[in-house]
Amino acid sequence: MARPRSTKPVKLFAGLLGGDPDLLRRTRQLLGRRFGPIDLESELWPFDQTDYYEPEMGPHLQRWFLSFENPIPPDRLAEIKHETNALEAEIAEDCLLPDIPRPVNIDPGYLDLNKLVLGTTKDSSHRICLGSGIYAEVTLRYRHGSWQTLPWTYPDYTRPEYHAFFNQVRERLREQRNTWADRPDNLRQGQR
Repeated sequence: MARPRSTKPVKLFAGLLGGDPDLLRRTRQLLGRRFGPIDLESELWPFDQTDYYEPEMGPHLQRWFLSFENPIPPDRLAEIKHETNALEAEIAEDCLLPDIPRPVNIDPGYLDLNKLVLGTTKDSSHRICLGSGIYAEVTLRYRHGSWQTLPWTYPDYTRPEYHAFFNQVRERLREQRNTWADRPDNLRQGQR
């Protein structure tokens, strides 16, 4: 009989989407307060692969990725997705923009050495229910030294600059796992 093994800690990241760079920076600050220090961040990139979000978020959207220093156990993704949804709602309420009901989109996910997983509220045939109305999607996999897309990978997640950033996050995770091996057991398993 196979025995369950303990999970290794993963890197939490968030993909921010919005049209106001100042509001994105404010969101970064709020996320840092909730999930700890940010160790890596991407540039602000234009989000121009689709206009799907424009009706609720407005034009000229930009994508920004943040990676958090503190390790997490992968089973926290559903809880974190609920927290980021609540934060999105708080920001929308504070902004009071009648033409833009959702000024910021926060997509949390995690990265381990062989995959990138996003949390979502939308079910689909390739997503696994984590509970509480949250699903997980393997969006990219790491094989043969590079990120590989899947048939359902979002178009923007196919961009080389995204993959370059995720390579940095992956390398940071590898470095951290080497140092975590020397920490007490509760930190090796990921902080709660």
